[in-house]
Amino acid sequence: QVQLVESGGGLVQPGGSLRLSCVVSGRFLSIRDMGWYSQAPGKQRVLVARITRDMITNYADSVKGRFTISRDNARNTVSLQMNSLKPEDTAVYYCNVEDSMSFNYWGQGTQVTVSS
Repeated sequence: QVQLVESGGGLVQPGGSLRLSCVVSGRFLSIRDMGWYSQAPGKQRVLVARITRDMITNYADSVKGRFTISRDNARNTVSLQMNSLKPEDTAVYYCNVEDSMSFNYWGQGTQVTVSS
């Protein structure tokens, strides 16, 4: 059983920062890609940022220059540093990992609310 446990969500004012973290545990094959997705109320889940095992990153245009994704391969963790947060960043954020057999695993989600 693979478990992804997220932490770091919360309420923050516009312009503020949050750091999301995700720890992967359990029995799994080698992790290939890790990423973060967001889902706002009434909308589809969309990619926020993704990072390969070789540390190649890609970001949604809406977060480029504000968010930074990182990972620790030895500890099976992935983090998302979110700066200059905007009200439109409000969503549930989900951690995602893909293993070497292309199986995808998801965390339970953590709420991020940006509001004054």
